[in-house]
Amino acid sequence: MADDPHCKILDSLAARGRLRALAPRAGADFTSNDYLGLAQSPFLRAAAREALERGVPLGAGGSRLLRGNHPEHEALEEEAAAFFGSEVALYFPTGFAANAAIVATLPRGDDLIVHDALIHASLRAGLDPARIPVREVPHNDVAAMDDAIRDWRGQRGRGRVWIAVETLYSMDGDRAPLGDLVALAARHDAMLLLDEAHATGVYGDRGRGLGTEHEGAPNIISLHTCGKGLGAAGALVCLPRHYRDFMVNRGRSFIYSTAPSPLMAAVVRAALKFCAGADAERARLAALVDRAGQLTRGLGCEPSGSQIQPVILGADTAATRLAAALRDKGFDIRAIRPPTVPEGTARLRIALTLNVDEAAIDALFAALAGEMVQP
Repeated sequence: MADDPHCKILDSLAARGRLRALAPRAGADFTSNDYLGLAQSPFLRAAAREALERGVPLGAGGSRLLRGNHPEHEALEEEAAAFFGSEVALYFPTGFAANAAIVATLPRGDDLIVHDALIHASLRAGLDPARIPVREVPHNDVAAMDDAIRDWRGQRGRGRVWIAVETLYSMDGDRAPLGDLVALAARHDAMLLLDEAHATGVYGDRGRGLGTEHEGAPNIISLHTCGKGLGAAGALVCLPRHYRDFMVNRGRSFIYSTAPSPLMAAVVRAALKFCAGADAERARLAALVDRAGQLTRGLGCEPSGSQIQPVILGADTAATRLAAALRDKGFDIRAIRPPTVPEGTARLRIALTLNVDEAAIDALFAALAGEMVQP
């Protein structure tokens, strides 16, 4: 096997401190995206039991366009559109599949896609520069987006512009300048794609996301994942009806995938109801974010202001060593390395959830401070 190219690649990754491996969950949760602590909650357990008792099946048995379409899918989509404020919604089995489907399906050959440099890999997966021009611009640089669009128009670009951003960035925890982006989209008659994955449930009125005041506009398409703040699984794409119909007809990952579990759709319906009344939970999480921010400054790092706090170390091996040391002390933290983040920015990604309390946060940062001063 020594000559197998796959083995050589794995050996190279290991030598650079980038070899990934599956590891069991253990210790205090500082790595999941279960921000409101819903994933193992009695509330969602009860919702699942209730759905099973009324006969909701676990499996769909086929794609949505065949026999897989279930009343729970349709009820979820109707309730999600009403909750988030969009014309309609479409339920996907994962956020990755949904994001990739949006950019792979909706923009046409004469169009342009402009995206932030730090957009999620799921959005990148749908990009095909051979089919549609793509421009990447520096992070949160609206002026650079404007320049890219004007340059494309100057080169006789005649289609529509699609702007893709995250509202809360998954690895840095900072926010997109949504007001400026909405104004930019209006100036250029552009579509604005808002990935709300890490904002849904946590921010906005009733946890509807950072872009809630813009939701429902004819040039806004938003993605709300269900496996993070909502504690379940899948993703809801909120969009105008004609775009939904187009995705149902041309979105390959939608057409050719087995439909999401009807039982999970029922659980997501319950999660949306919980989210609407979870102001106390969001306030508790905000207090934990404030506490962690104070302690982050003590490490010489700038607080992100959100439930995602990176501690950037630079070298891949430094990040993996520190993460391992913290796990040995009872804190579940993982190292994030390129290509997930830019070269030279390997880090610990500290995720704050209601699965921990202030005492656990204090203990984590005390351990982190002790390890960071080790030679």
